[in-house]
Amino acid sequence: MQQKRLALAMLAGLLGLAGAADTESDVVQLTKDTFDDFVKTNDLVLAEFFAPWCGHCKALAPEYEEAATTLKEKNIKLAKIDCTEEADLCKDHGVEGYPTLKVFKGLDNVSPYGGQRKAGAISSYMVKQSLPAVSTLDKDTLEDFKTADNVVVVAYTSADDKASTETFGKVAEELRNNYLFGAVTDAAVAEAEGVKAPAIVVYKSFDEGKNIYPGKKFDADEIKEFAKTAATPLIGEIGPETYADYMSAGLPLAYIFSETAEERAELSTAFKAIAEEFKGKVNFGTIDAKTFGAHAGNLNLKTDKFPSFAIQEVAKNQKFPFDQEKELTKENIAKFVKDFVGGKLEPSIKSEPIPESQDGPVTIVVAKNYDEIVLDEKKDVLVEFYAPWCGHCKALAPKYDDLGTQFAESEFKDKVVIAKVDATLNDVPDEIQGFPTIKLFTAGDKKNPITYEGARTVEDLMKFIGEKGTHKAVLSPKEEATEEAAPAATEEAEDVKEEPKKEAEDHDEL
Repeated sequence: MQQKRLALAMLAGLLGLAGAADTESDVVQLTKDTFDDFVKTNDLVLAEFFAPWCGHCKALAPEYEEAATTLKEKNIKLAKIDCTEEADLCKDHGVEGYPTLKVFKGLDNVSPYGGQRKAGAISSYMVKQSLPAVSTLDKDTLEDFKTADNVVVVAYTSADDKASTETFGKVAEELRNNYLFGAVTDAAVAEAEGVKAPAIVVYKSFDEGKNIYPGKKFDADEIKEFAKTAATPLIGEIGPETYADYMSAGLPLAYIFSETAEERAELSTAFKAIAEEFKGKVNFGTIDAKTFGAHAGNLNLKTDKFPSFAIQEVAKNQKFPFDQEKELTKENIAKFVKDFVGGKLEPSIKSEPIPESQDGPVTIVVAKNYDEIVLDEKKDVLVEFYAPWCGHCKALAPKYDDLGTQFAESEFKDKVVIAKVDATLNDVPDEIQGFPTIKLFTAGDKKNPITYEGARTVEDLMKFIGEKGTHKAVLSPKEEATEEAAPAATEEAEDVKEEPKKEAEDHDEL
């Protein structure tokens, strides 16, 4: 019996060791006592400040682990700090939301992480951080560099062409988080690549493989535009890893919705010539309608009829849905895109009816009265963009009503408007990424609304309006009834716009 117990104990020990091995992490957990030394002794560190209860932190965790393992061989360290245990350390580094990711090149060289929260994106971003803005290349290093990332930009210049070198260097410094940049001064290497200095080539792992800069002289703005256009797939895939890039590109985005990979491939082939014709004017992308079909509703398309097509004017947040009763043929789509580019299409505007009266403490805004209320040049207008299914919006509602009541009963009732708009039922000019989003449109400057990022209390919202508004409407808040104290830091993004969780349980968010 004793031998049996011993054997079981040994087995348990072995299983324990195996479990420990399975959970071994390449992410280093730091504390206030270890943080400074770790950052000082490692040239490059990505640090995640997190809270165990944060849903976005939990979603990031496996991606962060995978990236840490990938970057281990490059001696790029990934670390994490539990802000519920290390509150002082997180406060010292200005952490206000979870997760917060920061890049450290020593204690005095800190910058926010600007990439997507996926393993591949994290690895790509940190590799770029580890290299100089422009890597010096020759015939022995060029080939490996060309495939070091999905997109790399290489300049071919002569050694004495200081103007071109300087211009390229400035662009590289500005866009170093987006692409890898390299430079070659060997004329023979340039010739082998089919170019003559000064020249720029974008090498990429998709479409035609490379693009050559058309300009004869290096111009910073033209190079940036060229790189951005060349780096965008002719017809890419729209999803969580690419959506933000498409939004930041600034070009109109044409969505091709379909429920099967085979059909998306067929439509991509059919529309390839259209995408080529309008490259640099309209970006094209396919989107999985089974997974992200709810996003069709955001573009004023029916969410149960696929395949479908729509164009979003990103800069103005205007939507141009293609008639879903018509067939998605090459001819139909070509005419639709041509008419859009030619300014012949009217945007689709989704709006609730204008309220017959505004009796409540908060003014109701819909698409049809948006300009009249929000863009009133004489008034400071605080607008909450909300969704009915958003839990954070529901929690804010009584406080927001209280805020509206206090301003309605003050001397500023004709100068300050507290308003809200259901952004799921009304098209608004502003691109709203999450709910609730709160913006202040100040009197006399409606083109530059100020996004509110503070605690959602009546007192803090009141202070924000008083400090940032044109009318400096300072009120003394009445005692505020709250269910609980606002946390010191919250999740960075809360309820996302792209996916109503209640209405689209079978879909994921972008």
